[in-house]
Amino acid sequence: MDLSPILNPLNEAQREAVTAPLGPVLVLAGAGSGKTRVLTHRIVWVIQAEGASPHGILAVTFTNKAAGEMRGRVEQLLGVPGGGLWIGTFHGLAHRLLRLHWREAKLPQGFQILDSEDQQRLIKKLIRAQNLDEARWVPREVQWFINSNKDEGLRPQHLKDGSDPTRHQLIKLYTEYEVACARAGVVDFAELLLRAFELWRDNPELLAHYRRRFRHVLIDEFQDTNAIQYGWMKLLVGSEGYPFAVGDDDQSIYRWRGARVENLHQFRRDFPTSKLYRLEQNYRSTGAILSAANGLIANNSGRLGKNLWTSGERGDPIRLYAAFNERDEAEFVSHRIRDWVAHGGQRREIAILYRSNAQSRVFEEAFLSGRIPYKVYGGLRFFERAEIKDALAYLRLVSNRRDDQSFERVVNLPTRGIGAKSLDVVREYAKGAGCSLWEAAVACVGGGASLGPKAAVAMNGFLGLIERLAREVNGLALHEQVDHVLQSSGLIEHYKRDKADRGEARVENLDELVSAARGFTPEGMEGELPPLEAFLAHAVLESGEGQADAWEDCVQMMTLHTAKGLEFPMVFLSGMEDGLFPHQRSLNDIDGLEEERRLCYVGMTRAMKQLFLTYAEQRRLHGVDSYAMPSRFIKEVPEEFIEEVRPRIQVARPAAFTRMRSEEPLMPGMRLGGRVRHGKFGEGVILNVEGNGPTARVQVNFEQQGSKWMMVQYLEPL
Repeated sequence: MDLSPILNPLNEAQREAVTAPLGPVLVLAGAGSGKTRVLTHRIVWVIQAEGASPHGILAVTFTNKAAGEMRGRVEQLLGVPGGGLWIGTFHGLAHRLLRLHWREAKLPQGFQILDSEDQQRLIKKLIRAQNLDEARWVPREVQWFINSNKDEGLRPQHLKDGSDPTRHQLIKLYTEYEVACARAGVVDFAELLLRAFELWRDNPELLAHYRRRFRHVLIDEFQDTNAIQYGWMKLLVGSEGYPFAVGDDDQSIYRWRGARVENLHQFRRDFPTSKLYRLEQNYRSTGAILSAANGLIANNSGRLGKNLWTSGERGDPIRLYAAFNERDEAEFVSHRIRDWVAHGGQRREIAILYRSNAQSRVFEEAFLSGRIPYKVYGGLRFFERAEIKDALAYLRLVSNRRDDQSFERVVNLPTRGIGAKSLDVVREYAKGAGCSLWEAAVACVGGGASLGPKAAVAMNGFLGLIERLAREVNGLALHEQVDHVLQSSGLIEHYKRDKADRGEARVENLDELVSAARGFTPEGMEGELPPLEAFLAHAVLESGEGQADAWEDCVQMMTLHTAKGLEFPMVFLSGMEDGLFPHQRSLNDIDGLEEERRLCYVGMTRAMKQLFLTYAEQRRLHGVDSYAMPSRFIKEVPEEFIEEVRPRIQVARPAAFTRMRSEEPLMPGMRLGGRVRHGKFGEGVILNVEGNGPTARVQVNFEQQGSKWMMVQYLEPL
């Protein structure tokens, strides 16, 4: 048999991995090194060279798109349809398994799958059935508790409450949820994997059958597997299977989703005879970009180790731009985009990457004013995000009680006990009386229609809240009005309680709305309106236009997490400041800091030809002015690969920002750039210093309070 079509397209390292002797194999596949090619060619190799049956192959990846591409490539190489191959996502293959063995899995034959919204709706119903306060027992939080425990392979009976009443109630809700799902014959996404694992674990004969059938188990993106996925794979492989795992410990960036980078190390412990292969030749980026990324990631400990290289050109150095503030940063990027297009490049070849979604707003404003088409990849434009719409609805209602759409959006947000039936009563009254929902609600509370005692009290509380907010913000500066409404409405606390991955991002976006209000300058007709009304009109106009259509040549904007797996000729990594990137919550957490470094590595290796790192000496973000230190990741990139770009114009820095470069300690354990704690203001970073010793004054950027000057003797080094 001619095996050259399998081997000829491969480089030497890829060929070694594809033709590895049968047995456990771990392939460390660096960014842009051709891991998908290795996986597909390995499948074809074991079929054609090792005599395996296509029915004996099980290949797992993380997205339906990746699974479809893998299947298509295998079919092309084999020259026959790949219908007999089990290629799919973890959830897809688990679902297929449960459909075949519904009886052994203790499921009804026609079981249905709950999506995330349906799951949350069921949890909300259970919370109400137990007469619990939804403001205290937030459905999304309970959903996160249930799913995260399922991802760890834990049922309610496996959990201990440790005499913690909150945990006790969560376990009780988890138990009730399981009963409700069994009664309705439904499973959620996390249940698919856990139930498939238990199906094999609890049915030895069935497990033995699948072990005989699927001798070859191939797993893509192995660094992203969680506990139950790893357990499922290990159980199927047993002691005689041939696992072929492909992953990259340097690109593990989903710890918050349960992914365990340590599964790569665990694989080698569980399969001690496994062979390790490294794919280090990169086909995407220039030599300078790869060398810079290698230098950065070398600072992480416990790596399995690899060094990306290319046979291509060295290319341009990484450009570093120190902006005065976030607007200067956005203007710099805009000018570089125009230069790229003027020299024949396309906008779709450019990506703006950022750590926090909230950073997109300033770039959006710059691109709108500069008429640069753009698209927020994998997300919504700033003023179209749900939490921003919630905040604007409160502000509109404070400004205009007759705004029915805003009334409906926030009357029960955060949850205050005003259900659909109560709203129907108010709607019917408004329809009959020909008045606004606000006026109808006032009438219903006053006895004009029956709301029910609890709903009437809740509605009266909401009406009183809006009236109180309107009085309290009267006379305040615009950004103070916005901040006060966000805090006093309960929206900030509502999203802070959301333990799912989007809660923190939503709070950051709400804080950024305060920054937007602080920097808002009315133009045209807006200048003739009161500040709040002008700002609300501006928000509507911003959300109604600007984002490019799918077919249009436009700049791509996205978070670093979203960028994984993509590539662009020109990439901007923006907001490279300690506290922003790496994120504030990771600065004192070694594991978190290493994941942030991997995230930076992922961002850098998205760039094919040109890479820019930008930071702002002064930034207004999340409603707070801060003077942060440049990201420590910048210092970790070898100097020979960085070229500093001079500002287009000389901008006068504020006197307070005269930065000291000295590394001399101020007091024992305390130095410029070091972290300190204050009894009242909390933790922060030392940015500047005047004097020396115990009488020195320092400028500290506090996490919650912003920048302040104070005597060094009142601070404690961390």
